[in-house]
Amino acid sequence: MTEKTLYERLGGYDGITEFVNTLLPRLQKDNQLGRFWQHRGNDGVNREKQLLIDYLCANAGGALYYTGRNMKLTHEGMNISESDWDIFIGHAVDAMNVLHIPAKEQSDIAAFVSQLKSDIVEC
Repeated sequence: MTEKTLYERLGGYDGITEFVNTLLPRLQKDNQLGRFWQHRGNDGVNREKQLLIDYLCANAGGALYYTGRNMKLTHEGMNISESDWDIFIGHAVDAMNVLHIPAKEQSDIAAFVSQLKSDIVEC
C-alpha cells in the first residue's frame, strides 16, 4: 500500500484552503508583517490567496497546476528579513495547531517550507 501524499493527509484542496484562510488573516494583522498587505485591494489579496492555495496544493502532491511565479521572483524586492521569516513561521505553526494538524504533517510542512527560505529572505 502506498503512503498518501501530504496533499491527501492535509485534507486535499479543502484542507489546504482552510489552512490558508486561517494563516493569512494572522499575517495581515501582524504588526510587523501587515506592511506587505497595506495599500492592496481586495482583488489583489484574493488573487494572491488563490495562488498560495494552488502553490501549496501542487507542491504537496495534489493534481493542481501552479501557474504563478517561482518564490524567488515573487518575493524579490520585498526586503523580507530573518525576523519577518521567524514571525511567519510562528504564525504558520499557530495556524496548524488551531487546525489540529498532526505532528507528522507539521514536520513535513516545515521541511518543505524551510527549503524556500533562501528564495524568500533577502536581508
